[in-house]
Amino acid sequence: MTDPESAAIAEELMATTRALRRVVRRQLRPQTPGPALRGAQLELLRVVQGEPGIGVAAAARALHLAGNSVSTLVNQLVDHGMLVRETDPDDRRAIRLRLTEAASQRLEFWRQARDEFVATGIDELADGQRRALAQAMPAMWALLASLEKVEAERAVVE
Repeated sequence: MTDPESAAIAEELMATTRALRRVVRRQLRPQTPGPALRGAQLELLRVVQGEPGIGVAAAARALHLAGNSVSTLVNQLVDHGMLVRETDPDDRRAIRLRLTEAASQRLEFWRQARDEFVATGIDELADGQRRALAQAMPAMWALLASLEKVEAERAVVE
């Protein structure tokens, strides 16, 4: 059973992060170059950016999606000119995924624009609020690590 205080913090944290992501998307989407991409497509691009040459199966595991779902995303992103499929030199049946230059530029544009936009909002906060946000970051990373551990433990049981 979850502690009621933890449950209340979880509710507020998730509501705040959803709203934060929504306002960033609304602000940046119109000025982002290239085709409009859905969340899962962007997540796949970020996985490939973090591990160039990753295969479809490994990307599916990283995203916790079915392989056929990731294959569909790959096809869509290839059609959009965001991903390149290359034959694995060690296994001619396997493919490796790489970002196109357009995808790399798009992800970099988004990161810079997002950081600048959010920093503008942080600049508007009182000094104590900025410090509180900065001091909360280690706890946020620890929460993420804790959730990933729980996720891994549950995956082993299933």
